[in-house]
Amino acid sequence: MRTTSKKLSTLVLAAAVSAGLVGCTSQGAPEEAPSKDVVIPAGDLADQSGTLTPSNPTTLTTWITSAEQAPAPDNKITKLLKEKLGVTLDYEIVSPDNVDQKIGVMLAGGEYPDLIGTTDLKLRLLEGGALRPLDDMLATGDYPNISTHVEPYIKKMSYSGTEVDPGLYIIPNYNRFYGDVTGGTYYGPAFWIQKRVLEDAGYPDLSNMTLDRYFQLIADYKAKHPETDGAPTVGFELLASTGREWGMTNPPALLAGSPNNGGVIVDDNNKAEIYANKDIAKDFYKVVNEKYSEGLVDPESFTLTYDQYTAKLATGAVLGMHDQGWDFGTATQSLQSAGKDEYTYVPLMPVYDGVQPWYADRDVMNTNQGFGLSVSSKQPEKALKFIDMMLSEPWQKVLSWGIEGEDYQVGADGVFSRTDEQRANYRDLTWRASNRLTALLDMLPKHNGQFSDGNAYSPDDQPAEFLATLTGYDRAFIQKYDKKTWREFVNTPKENPKYYPAWNIGLDDEANQVNQQLTDAAVQNLPKIIAGKPADFEKNWKSYTDAVGQIDVKVYEDAINKGIKDRLTNW
Repeated sequence: MRTTSKKLSTLVLAAAVSAGLVGCTSQGAPEEAPSKDVVIPAGDLADQSGTLTPSNPTTLTTWITSAEQAPAPDNKITKLLKEKLGVTLDYEIVSPDNVDQKIGVMLAGGEYPDLIGTTDLKLRLLEGGALRPLDDMLATGDYPNISTHVEPYIKKMSYSGTEVDPGLYIIPNYNRFYGDVTGGTYYGPAFWIQKRVLEDAGYPDLSNMTLDRYFQLIADYKAKHPETDGAPTVGFELLASTGREWGMTNPPALLAGSPNNGGVIVDDNNKAEIYANKDIAKDFYKVVNEKYSEGLVDPESFTLTYDQYTAKLATGAVLGMHDQGWDFGTATQSLQSAGKDEYTYVPLMPVYDGVQPWYADRDVMNTNQGFGLSVSSKQPEKALKFIDMMLSEPWQKVLSWGIEGEDYQVGADGVFSRTDEQRANYRDLTWRASNRLTALLDMLPKHNGQFSDGNAYSPDDQPAEFLATLTGYDRAFIQKYDKKTWREFVNTPKENPKYYPAWNIGLDDEANQVNQQLTDAAVQNLPKIIAGKPADFEKNWKSYTDAVGQIDVKVYEDAINKGIKDRLTNW
């Protein structure tokens, strides 16, 4: 969740880790039998099976959907992969704005890279036959790290639809926890506000937050500071770009006290219903319409691409927005790299009267998002072994913490820590490009939580390290609110419902079509509702609800409810 001060459109490049650009049809040589002269390097980063070894080099083509930056040619982890495993990765990094077209091209061609890193909730690559089922390969026992990773949650991770055979196709990239759940940073949904706004307001009480209080804080600051570093100060952004429409459509459910179930609210009887045309949505858009007319909402909100949106946040000119923390990490890290901590954000949780906030949930495993193995790979055993090796604790520590002695230290008590210089390096984009594989790690499965030695998976999740990581400004800010982590600005998560979340329930074609129709209706009508004259609000709202009324919503709701029932029965 992440970084760059450049427009992310520059990330829609195909970046080879060490060689030149390799297209998605480059498949590598057919699987070879291990050489008789296999040499296994010393150390716990080596593949003891000999499948991946420098004496028998391997090139793996890899396609990744990510907003993360490409590695620099001199990247030290790239060199380590080649030194210890003989692996060279040629991968194409595609930003979320461009993934739809790319998926269509790949499916039409029928040829794929060895490894496919996908975040597509529509499962087009999986259901289009691009991915290989992994169950039989895992049954061989040759991939113990993957087996350990998936075994407790195999039902939840496996595809159970009808388009292709049921089974495990994608190894999830986030929130399969080992040990205790730790963390200092909040990555979930919120109405975010810049720290400088709260500082200017005298660090006001943030409990019992309402939409009116939230927007008043922004309005007061914008009136006093109409410019930010020479550019017009922007009050509030609504993310509405393709594939990120939920930035505009999800707020009503959160304001009503529902956890993030996507396009539905699920009641206490586990029954799901859309809320797009309900009063809780109307009340939200009426407020935003009023704030738009007052000049608080950015008129460019509805035309910005995702890249442009994150680039605008990275300027520091935007005072607030509704989004999920992971989605604008690139902007946050750009601001941090520039030393503009006062322009970074904290999460607030406005709710309707009488409602308890449920913004923060227990981090949900990203089923159907992560790495899969393509059906056209000529070296499936090596490709899967690479994922298996990356899931080993030694490699997880390298990918997350870096190189011991260079990027962190191990104390006499076994606890990992970093110096101020090492922490500063980690925040520097240029340094990260040469010392981290952030795009690869974004897609790789992870030991979220704790390692077996008790250290946290990530430096930012190590409690003492997190506090030490904070800049002087952030440390002083957080102490004003008598808090120790940014997660403490949101609710303590309740136990997730067993079925949760509804947004990643697999849908059949008919339900997907209805879901797309609902999305299209929102994209076509909500900008008109928000940007229209307040006097026209009722008329514009009726046009929207009439459009929703023409859609066979029951097909979508029935599919979600069937999925909830299946999960309650089988998970």
